[in-house]
Amino acid sequence: MSPATEWAGGVAQQYRLGVDIGGTFTDIVLVAPDGRLHNRKVSSTEEDYALGILAGIEQVLSEACLSDVPVSEIMHGTTVASNTILQMSGARTGLITTDGFRDVLELRTLRMPRLYDLKWEKPPPLVERYLRVEVDERLDSNGRVEKPLGRADAQRAVDRLLFEGVEAIAVCLINAYANPEHERLLLEVINERAPGLPCCASCDVLPEIKEYERTSTTVINAYLLPVVAGYLDSLVSRLKDEGLDAPLLLMQSNGGLTTVDQTRRLPCHIIESGPAGGVVGAHALSQKLGLGDIVTFDMGGTTAKASLVENGQYSRAVEYSVGAGIMIGSRLLTGAGYRLKVPAIDLAEVGAGGGSMVWIDPAGALQIGPRSAGADPGPVCYGTGGTEPTVTDACAILGYLNPDHLVGGDLAIDTDLSRAVFSETIAEPLGLTLERAAFGAYEIASANMIRAIKSVSSERGRDPREYVLFAFGGNGPLFAAAIAMVLGMRRILVPPAPGVFSAFGLLCAEVEHHYSQTLRRVLCEADPAELESGWQALERQADTQLSADGFPADRRRLLRHANMHYQGQIYELSVPVPGGPIDPVAIEALQRAFGDEHERTYGHRAGPDEPVELVNLELVGQGVSEGSRVPQGLHTETGGGQTSGTRQAYLGPEQGWLDVPVLERAALRDARPGPCIIEEYDATCLVPPNARAGLDEHGNIVIDLEQAGSQRSADR
Repeated sequence: MSPATEWAGGVAQQYRLGVDIGGTFTDIVLVAPDGRLHNRKVSSTEEDYALGILAGIEQVLSEACLSDVPVSEIMHGTTVASNTILQMSGARTGLITTDGFRDVLELRTLRMPRLYDLKWEKPPPLVERYLRVEVDERLDSNGRVEKPLGRADAQRAVDRLLFEGVEAIAVCLINAYANPEHERLLLEVINERAPGLPCCASCDVLPEIKEYERTSTTVINAYLLPVVAGYLDSLVSRLKDEGLDAPLLLMQSNGGLTTVDQTRRLPCHIIESGPAGGVVGAHALSQKLGLGDIVTFDMGGTTAKASLVENGQYSRAVEYSVGAGIMIGSRLLTGAGYRLKVPAIDLAEVGAGGGSMVWIDPAGALQIGPRSAGADPGPVCYGTGGTEPTVTDACAILGYLNPDHLVGGDLAIDTDLSRAVFSETIAEPLGLTLERAAFGAYEIASANMIRAIKSVSSERGRDPREYVLFAFGGNGPLFAAAIAMVLGMRRILVPPAPGVFSAFGLLCAEVEHHYSQTLRRVLCEADPAELESGWQALERQADTQLSADGFPADRRRLLRHANMHYQGQIYELSVPVPGGPIDPVAIEALQRAFGDEHERTYGHRAGPDEPVELVNLELVGQGVSEGSRVPQGLHTETGGGQTSGTRQAYLGPEQGWLDVPVLERAALRDARPGPCIIEEYDATCLVPPNARAGLDEHGNIVIDLEQAGSQRSADR
């Protein structure tokens, strides 16, 4: 039986491992058949991520007393791909393209990430100009050959790149989405001239229109090929050496799982795998709890991320940018970094995590991030060499964090170091008391995260007051109440093991593959038979792949989507296609659904006479597990619900320093008013005075805020 077949079996009754690599910590979660969670946080080992993974797995298995390692599956979210792009450490990549299109990567698009920043510069292309080679061929927009590609010309182009010592080759020819013949020839020549050299073509990576997006996505994929393949080969080998031969599945940016083999071929799909895991877990748990619509808020050591889950679905983006710094997710602010046209969970991300630097700009204003202390050297209070104050240092000064240790005692901290550095570099230059400076840093960090939440809610016509704030990450519960009060949100939910929740979320996902094909038609004039035939062709691809993954026909789910816009627009919206055969009635319903989505996204819709144009056919193929991926109840090893006394905490200029009760999660079985601090192994939760906190029947912390008379302006 193949690993994929083993994985596709009834896994719900087995021990399962979730492994999530973050910028600061690597999180490990082991879920037992009864829903018990065993978790561990270890510092991420950037020099070799596998070291941190293996150390964390060893610790969590030891804690669970599982010497025989009965693990049925390992789900993995990783930052390897994103870090490769951020650090510009990918393969030396060559590009083969059509004559006249050598500079598509330089020209990019006209979108600017910061409208009034005259000093902004485009990031350098991932392929230097002398490594971009043209071939004399041409296809028209319908795929008809206008100028054939000669084999000798193809060999010349490949040989030139091989002479330059490239480590990977991307092939992207004009209009190849309509006819892959010439790209297939080039791949054949590459394999002849350099067997085993990593290479890919746009017809396999992204068979869609938009020359820059298709070229950029294909180049990114090639750039990552050797790095990701090497990482996966090393990890799989080391896991087997440790006796862990369970199937390894990787989280994709779109929220679905994929196999190691598929990831080796298409690494561009795992760039945002870590953040996606948290949203998938929040979606799965909220559905289990009947919460309705939620805003997910994930704050770790390096970044904070927000996303929207409504109507039982998480929001997806059809394209995004990676690299060139951290950008707030906004449909109005795009263009930074390298464009990827692959489906992804729609996230807004800001450089505001526990490790984010606190600094004073030249104008004398206090700023947070985006630079982070990361795992090495880490915040000053860790005592591991950090010299610049961070958000974690501010929280330690304010009394929110345990003054002696974090991570259940595994990480000793020295708050005196934080006070000394913060006083010298922040408080004294600004003429503020130490606690006021630290609280200012806390408020600014909160404001930055509010911007992220607004970008996925109010900027898109959603009122955040109508949503539950689902807070997780090592620092999410510490800031959730402050953010919710400003936005007028009334309820916060903090799940068990919030600091490793993204790792748990990996275990809630299903295998998922995405397929697409360009088919441009005015929707009302389209031939229903042609559309049906196009989707059926994509369904055959999905069936073939899911069958190879080990899923029988009755456990495959095929979901159709259409990528559309009003005729003349540049950007498309993805709309689900109703079930059943495509006929005139279905086409009319699809047109109405597009109008609804356009109005919801942009605040308006065109008149009935404005033509809607179909651009791409899309298909999602899912492999459905036997039984629920979410245990009936989640619970961690906790104490008996005792208090740990009180601790002096600064709650702002109005409240000042207060003696705040410090509790275990279990102490909230009987709801109680704030203020209080809930300390757990992997996170700390702050409940303000104007709130009430308790546990629901599933062990989640539910915080209800008293908004009357306490709501602050969201535009503050």
